[in-house]
Amino acid sequence: MTDLSCKFLVIGAGPGGYIAAIRAGQLGIETVIVEAAPVGGTCLNVGCIPSKALIHAAEEFEKAVHFAGDNPLGISAGTPKLDLAQTIAWKDGIVGKLTGGVAALLKKAGVKTVKGRATFVDGKTVRVDGEDGPMTIRAEAICIATGSVPVELPFLPFGKDIISSTEALSLSAPPKHLAIVGAGYIGMELGMAYAKLGSKVTIVEAEERILPLYDKELTRPVQKRAQALGIELLFGAKAKGKAATGLQIETADGKDATVKADKILVTVGRRPLTEGWGRENLVLDMHGRHIRIDERCRTSMAGLYAIGDVTGEPMLAHRAMAQGEMVAEIVAGEPRKWDKVAIPAICFTDPEIISVGLSPDEARDGEHDIETAIFPFAANGRALTMEADDGFVRVVARKDNHLVLGLQAVGKGCAELSAAFGLAMEMGATLEDIAGTIHAHPTQGEALQEAALRALGHALHI
Repeated sequence: MTDLSCKFLVIGAGPGGYIAAIRAGQLGIETVIVEAAPVGGTCLNVGCIPSKALIHAAEEFEKAVHFAGDNPLGISAGTPKLDLAQTIAWKDGIVGKLTGGVAALLKKAGVKTVKGRATFVDGKTVRVDGEDGPMTIRAEAICIATGSVPVELPFLPFGKDIISSTEALSLSAPPKHLAIVGAGYIGMELGMAYAKLGSKVTIVEAEERILPLYDKELTRPVQKRAQALGIELLFGAKAKGKAATGLQIETADGKDATVKADKILVTVGRRPLTEGWGRENLVLDMHGRHIRIDERCRTSMAGLYAIGDVTGEPMLAHRAMAQGEMVAEIVAGEPRKWDKVAIPAICFTDPEIISVGLSPDEARDGEHDIETAIFPFAANGRALTMEADDGFVRVVARKDNHLVLGLQAVGKGCAELSAAFGLAMEMGATLEDIAGTIHAHPTQGEALQEAALRALGHALHI
């Protein structure tokens, strides 16, 4: 292969990397992006998109089961059947369409895509080993966007019946018994999906509750729903290894037990991918396991940037995308820096959870004197007509000037409210701004206005 030189080189074509490359190309920067796997990264290929497809399929199957029996809507249907292999093929079709779209966008922006594995030689030079042999790429500026990988437990190494989220999204049939290690967002999302598809699900969690990163008020409806789906939640329990019939654990009272399982799904987090691409040939400051960056995503080496999961929490695709866009504009000479007020976090459980900005406890820990109010979906007309009345919208604001510090919600289908929540935070909205904005009726969004009104002391529908 012919060696290359360019102004901007991106290592990794996940959400952060491909956005950085596309934006750089739009700005007229000579750009090359290197990726060994299909473009789109974990999120598009084996993460965000395929998991939401499986979750949607599970919801539709549960509806079919629901309508096969008695229900308040007066709808009757026959006994549903599931062909998970066909579901997975449908999911793969969506992924293929989107990866093809990303590749086309890169080409449209004038970005050269090189397929292969990149290894740094020094801060300006990368060796790529690909199908057509090795090549060297030299660049004035380089962006590291290598992402993250699932954490593997030494006593539960991935393989055969011990799977990560990647394999969980490509099973040919639902396991009869599925044991999940970890009740974080991945474990809960996939656990609830497989419970709807007919699996007997047991979730083992070392903490005392599900979704430890969210406050109890938000997670309570999710736990209630999980238990209604027949999911067994074992709190204060620790996985110890593979047993002949499933998962060996230590219960909360210190006793050994076995959780029956055909498959064991390990979802104890993700770690930044900082090995395998020549970091040892660079001089990078680290922050624990992550690459340390400043407010412009610059590393400790001149001309070398890092974005996305490899730089730490929150490991969210939309954070990586925003960072990638910013870095491209900085390389183009624009005066950019990271000054985001909040990054929305969504958990696609049933019901869904949204959190933007500070929770009440976080606001109090920051020594803010706050007002907080909740408006329940049980008092929202649109939620009632969608059988989605479990959950609420919550607002957190300063008491003195009513500046909104945080917005949260839990409810069926409420993830789309994250756009309004994020916009309110970035625009510096006050309670009066939200309360004075006309919200269309009947929509779930009215709960946001009503929460603000309630914080001001005059909710209209409760």
